[in-house]
Amino acid sequence: QVQLVESGGGSVQAGGSLRLSCAASGYTYSSYCMGWVRQAPGKEREGVAAVYTGGGSTYYADSVKGRFTISLDNAKNTLYLQMNSLKPEDTAMYYCAAESCGGSWYVPFVLNSADFTFWGQGTQVTVSS
Repeated sequence: QVQLVESGGGSVQAGGSLRLSCAASGYTYSSYCMGWVRQAPGKEREGVAAVYTGGGSTYYADSVKGRFTISLDNAKNTLYLQMNSLKPEDTAMYYCAAESCGGSWYVPFVLNSADFTFWGQGTQVTVSS
């Protein structure tokens, strides 16, 4: 059973930075699409960034390109999301998520649909203007 535990959320002023972490366990690390999904009150969930654990490109929603960076530390089984130049519209609950994938080619599809099988409990990010 895949287990995902997020940390690192909080409150920050616009223009600030935060780094989210996701400790992962219970799966074969090289065969999953892993990503970050956010959901603000009253809005649909949005895939923010994703990566294939076996290596390959990273993918981002247009709304965060150039500001957010997703990365993996295979030695620590940890996924990160570095968020810079934060905006009030980035305020949301952020979830770490994972989906069994056959290859990196599948990452964009999973990101765009935000259709992951495994989810963390979420961490709140609040950006004030």
